[in-house]
Amino acid sequence: MKIALAQLNYHIGNFENNTKHIIENISLAKEKGAEIIVFAELAICGYPARDFLEYTDFITLCENAAQEIAKHCVDIACIVGLPIKNPLIEGKDLYNAAYFIADGKIQNIVKKALLPTYDVFDEYRYFEPNTKFECVNYKGKKIALTICEDLWNINDNPLYVSCPMDELIKESPDVMINIAASPFNYRHDEDRIQVLADNAKKYKLPLFYVNQVGAQTEIIFDGGSLVFDEAGEVKAEMKYFEEDLQVFDLDEIQNVKNKYPAAERASDISQIHDGLILGIQDYFKKSGFSKAVLGLSGGIDSAIVCALACRALGAENVTAVLMPSKYSSDHSVKDALDLVKNIGCKHEIIEIKEAANAFDNMLAKPFTGLAQNLTEENIQARCRGIILMAMSNKFGYILLNTSNKSECAVGYGTLYGDMCGAIGVIGDVYKTQIFEMARYINKDGEIIPENTIVKPPSAELRPDQKDSDSLPDYDILDKILFQHIEMQKGSKAIIAQGFDEALVKRILKMVNLAEFKRYQTPPILRVSPKAFGMGRRMPIVGKYMD
Repeated sequence: MKIALAQLNYHIGNFENNTKHIIENISLAKEKGAEIIVFAELAICGYPARDFLEYTDFITLCENAAQEIAKHCVDIACIVGLPIKNPLIEGKDLYNAAYFIADGKIQNIVKKALLPTYDVFDEYRYFEPNTKFECVNYKGKKIALTICEDLWNINDNPLYVSCPMDELIKESPDVMINIAASPFNYRHDEDRIQVLADNAKKYKLPLFYVNQVGAQTEIIFDGGSLVFDEAGEVKAEMKYFEEDLQVFDLDEIQNVKNKYPAAERASDISQIHDGLILGIQDYFKKSGFSKAVLGLSGGIDSAIVCALACRALGAENVTAVLMPSKYSSDHSVKDALDLVKNIGCKHEIIEIKEAANAFDNMLAKPFTGLAQNLTEENIQARCRGIILMAMSNKFGYILLNTSNKSECAVGYGTLYGDMCGAIGVIGDVYKTQIFEMARYINKDGEIIPENTIVKPPSAELRPDQKDSDSLPDYDILDKILFQHIEMQKGSKAIIAQGFDEALVKRILKMVNLAEFKRYQTPPILRVSPKAFGMGRRMPIVGKYMD
């Protein structure tokens, strides 16, 4: 049996394009001799559809699309994911389901059993879990068809509960097929391979796994669809961050060694780089925009965002705005201009000295007798935010936010100033990773100016200001933040690792106090195991310090 895995980029709610794309790939797979083509979880509507699922018309459009797809499933079978209505009065209104379509008709319906409710997932809000399982029979083969999370509870997991394969294996299936919507983070690919390999070994069956690719606002899907033999060996690994269609012979998967070689593992920074480019591209394409604007300070954060945007959208579609203040150094302007020259994007220079002075004059009376402090620094940042939003409004540009994860974590940013933007490009990338990213971008020649990389980071909002005036060294800060945010450890556990007690408590307090700022930031492209946004939900007024 020849099985095609279609790793596609879907657009949530765009039924016309999703359906057209699925049908085109059915035709292509048929030309390649495939007998079955497999599409991803909730492919018809896109994942995650979130509260779109609560609209009856949305579910009806999913079903209509499935019926249109079925017309093209002649001489080839198709597995495709979609939400379907729950006919029972009790329980949630919907199932997360997969149709098995053959001979122009829906032959089998498989429903997801294990509904994730952690991190970015919230499926139990919408779907009823399935409790009845049976294999799909097709051309003399029994197929154990499961949906994403249904293969993630294996019995070496201390939270193990019975999963669909424990029931399906009783029917002696010939092959496992799993359709998924597995979001990217730079630590996930190896975990995913291990979990799927363990399933193949446990049930002694070949396993075909298809993931989707593309970005849905902050969530990025990396593809990397996989095929395993019954011993759990990776027999094939499809492209990452790209659409891909490949056809595999079930007999060769079982009997031919290294017929379909696996890909080499990419570095964390390489994955983050590729994921962010895909995230930018899809945010613009799926929102109907093509041109970006950003503030370019001469610092490393805005330089990285500018370089990524140019690679994602084309340099001709990116405008960098230099907004020097009376505290900006000459080398910052030069570094910014050197970057513009290296990458060829458009640029404008708009000084903010007059605007900041005007605000100082307007506020002179109520501020009489008070020393200058953070207030005046924030006014400068907000002047820049006004200029960037004016450029966005006037020319229809999308404003890219340039705050990194270290800054977002401790609140080192100005609301309605440098925290403005429609999408946070590097808000899930720590400052230490930003420096690694600069070296990665420069691996084939200088793009990010060397002085931008080596000079001490500074907001340049007061004379001789440096980030280190307000923050610990990023090498230490980021390690503590990683333990608290990604590893979800409290102060006692972090201090036990050898970090200074006072410093740890200070940093964790900064993280907690900055929650109100993060609620008002743009969505952030997720590239880590725990990003700020929909996957990390903290109370603004809570008081918790262990």
